[in-house]
This record gives sequence, structure tokens and C-alpha cells, in this order.
Amino acid sequence: MAGPRDLDPSSSPRALLGAELRHARERKGLSQAEVGQRLFVSGSYIGQLEAGTRRMQPEYARMLDEALGTQDFFQRNCEAAAKSKYPDHFAEAAEAEARATAISQYAALLIPGLLQTRAYAEAVFRAYKPTAQEEVIEELVSARMERARLLDDPTEPLLWTVVDEAALRRLTGGPAVMAEALRHLAGLIRRRRVIVQVLPFSAGAHAAMEGSVKLMEFTDAPPLSFVEGPDTGKLSDDPPLVARHTQMFKLLLAASLSPADSLALIESAAQDYEHEELA
Repeated sequence: MAGPRDLDPSSSPRALLGAELRHARERKGLSQAEVGQRLFVSGSYIGQLEAGTRRMQPEYARMLDEALGTQDFFQRNCEAAAKSKYPDHFAEAAEAEARATAISQYAALLIPGLLQTRAYAEAVFRAYKPTAQEEVIEELVSARMERARLLDDPTEPLLWTVVDEAALRRLTGGPAVMAEALRHLAGLIRRRRVIVQVLPFSAGAHAAMEGSVKLMEFTDAPPLSFVEGPDTGKLSDDPPLVARHTQMFKLLLAASLSPADSLALIESAAQDYEHEELA
């Protein structure tokens, strides 16, 4: 595995912890694997902490202070690094996503968050939280739009998404919202910023019938997979599980429409919603 890259400690509390962990480990003359043994985790997990792709948990912060002789540095700073604008079950995945060089995702029921418009995201969150106050919805929508700024970079991360046809057909927020959302998606495709393939209803049973999955790759850490359900999610670096999810994504690609046919379907659906809005 490539050595850990230098992080900018001013970029985030997590980057500070990662940089300090690397410094303390090297000062002790320990490898990532040796530190991992003391925490009962893998060396790659320590590498992910140093790279900022994993969140440091309080129990590990305490053990790191003991193993590296850093008094209570990691314990004191762990709480600050754990603060996030995202829901608890998704926070670590969102922060890893921001450091990924490649993201492969299957979305079963909705347009993926990175590809959503503000109006579409608002409709989704209002469905999730029908009694939430306006400021709560706005905070959630703003956080999602901030995530989407990942795509401001013209080349990285490489985002390859399989979207189920159900996400195109489910009326979310009304015809105008859907038309705008699909035109936005088509625009990203036409600008060659993302690769999108639609898994059509005609594909029948497929490899991810049980839900969505996201795979993330990094230059300096092992790949991760993330699966999500209602108010729950699991981020994993377990090699067999990541390999299984990678195989799952490949099977989905094989069952999906080509990128060109997918774009045609997306734009056709957008046109249908536009006509519905005018009717």
C-alpha cells in the first residue's frame, strides 16, 4: 500500500488527528500494523485514520494515547473531530466520500445525493421528516448540496452510478421537480462529469435486490463499501465484503442499459414530466 499522504492540519479536525497520529506513530518507530495490534484492529484501519478516511472512535482514542504516550491528546480532540453536519449513521461515509478518488454506487429508489437538485433533495427530506421545522429541512438540504460540490472538480472523483429505473419513475416533489432533477442529471452526463447507467425494470431480478451500495477507492487507503437503510448505515473495509460488493456492482453494470441508452431514457423521462407539468 502507498505511504500516507501529507494532510493539511488546518483543513479539518479529522485531518489534524490523522496528521498527529502519523507523527506520534513514526516518533515511536511503530508501523501501522504494530499500532493496529495494540488496538485489535488492522494496520489498514490505522492507515485510514491517518488518511482521514475513517472517524476515530473514543475507545480507540484512549488506546492510542496509551500506546503512543500522547497523554490525553487524542481523547481531548476526538470529540471535535467527530462533529458532523450529517446524520450519525452517514457522517463517516460522507467524510470518506469527500476523500475518495473513485465512487461506484447503485441507487435503488432515488437519485443519489451527489446528483440531486435542491428542490429534489428538499422533497426527499420532507418525505423523511414530515413534521420537521423549516430550519431542520434547510440544514439537511444545505449539507447535501455542499456534498455535491465534490463534482465541481472536473475530473475527480470518478463517479460511476447505476440508477434503478424506479428512481426515474417515482414522482418526487411533482413533475416540475422531477423534470429539473433529470435534466440536471442529463447535464452532468453530457458534460462527461459522471457515468450513469439505468437498471431497467426489464432487467428483472438483479444482484442488489436487497438495497443500495456505495464503493469508494482512495490513493492512500484500502477501498470501503457502504450500505444504508432507514436511519442506519455500515461502512466497511473488510476485504471479502468489499470484494462481494464490488462483484455485485459489476453484475449490475452487466444488467444495465448502456450509458448512451441510459441518457436517452433519462431525457425522455424528463420530457414526459415537462409535458405533464404543462398539461
